[in-house]
Amino acid sequence: MALKDTISAELKEAMKARDQVRLDTLRSALSAFSYRKIEAGRELDESDQIEVVRRLVKQRTDSITEFDRGNRPELAAKEQRERDILSALLPAQKSADDIRPAVRAALQALPPAQRNQGAAMKAVMPQLRAEADGATIRDVVLEELRALA
Repeated sequence: MALKDTISAELKEAMKARDQVRLDTLRSALSAFSYRKIEAGRELDESDQIEVVRRLVKQRTDSITEFDRGNRPELAAKEQRERDILSALLPAQKSADDIRPAVRAALQALPPAQRNQGAAMKAVMPQLRAEADGATIRDVVLEELRALA
């Protein structure tokens, strides 16, 4: 079942359960799909839909950080709940230990003079983008670069 169909089905369940936060979150995801479809000028495939939800999760994470910094725990809690709802829609993310072999292989493929964070991220991100969070990939790349130095 496509991600959009899953969200639509969960939206109906949220309506029946009268879960307003879940309802609003799922509606915002469907709205983001519509905006992205208009922006792209074509129907979204599964990877596009996952990327939209991933962007929404990142926005919620950034908001949580800002609300915590601004001493607004009630808003941070709401954003946390929304992020959890959206994260449940995404495929399981690989852990740092799972992506480490791919990062090592990419670093070995680079010439020694080009072994820096930018070149490593450019080599690794296309193959790991759908499988792991960008921050996790960056942390593993930095660890591996330190280990090589």
